[in-house]
Amino acid sequence: METVIQTKNLSKSYGSNPVLKNIDLAIQPGELTAIMGPSGSGKSTLMNVLSTIDQLSGGEVWIEGKSLLDMKKKSLRQFRQERMGFIFQDYNLLDTLTVKENILLPLSLRQFKAAEMEARLAPIIKALHIEGLLAKYPNEISGGQKQRVASARAIITEPAIVFADEPTGALDSRSATQLLEQLVSLNTTFNTTIMMVTHDSYAASYCKRVVFLRDGAIVSEIYAGEQSQKDFYERILETQSLIGGKLR
Repeated sequence: METVIQTKNLSKSYGSNPVLKNIDLAIQPGELTAIMGPSGSGKSTLMNVLSTIDQLSGGEVWIEGKSLLDMKKKSLRQFRQERMGFIFQDYNLLDTLTVKENILLPLSLRQFKAAEMEARLAPIIKALHIEGLLAKYPNEISGGQKQRVASARAIITEPAIVFADEPTGALDSRSATQLLEQLVSLNTTFNTTIMMVTHDSYAASYCKRVVFLRDGAIVSEIYAGEQSQKDFYERILETQSLIGGKLR
């Protein structure tokens, strides 16, 4: 099965300031990966480059075997719309649309037929337990519910990968746990590949792999394997301590 993302010697600089340095990273289909690092480590920049929002300065990135260097702006935009999903900390829902309309918006913009949109919608809203919210507007639901709606919108296009930027950052602990459990369910049920940028060790412990960045370079990575979520959480904290303290 083809690697979803592959990077070789990826670097990114802003002026004379190097932010990413020789990143070699591979993300396989169905992986649930967390990217962690202290403020300024380059984790958000890495996500922006991999999601084609920002341009790399050196090295190369392949997504589903396609080199980003070989793609023009129009092709990159279309590729991002069709093959990538996004979950943001601040939800990015449109207040004038219902929950259902927000979820279906990416398909509506691509002029999908109503029957196919409904067919895709049904299993996703069931997995995320938001069947009863479809007629509501964003200002009528909680933060946790908004993030589940955003998650549904991110995967309804059946993307190659979902990028989640601090998805639990605006949630209370109960809502964060519910969201993380449902992201794991999406990953398992639909084999959705998810890359999550987070400073939160608890959130990262729900992933299958954690990649640690410091000063723009990968300094460590660990795998959950057969460990329990609790044991993996302890291992993340231990690794965090070994590479230089808290990552927040």
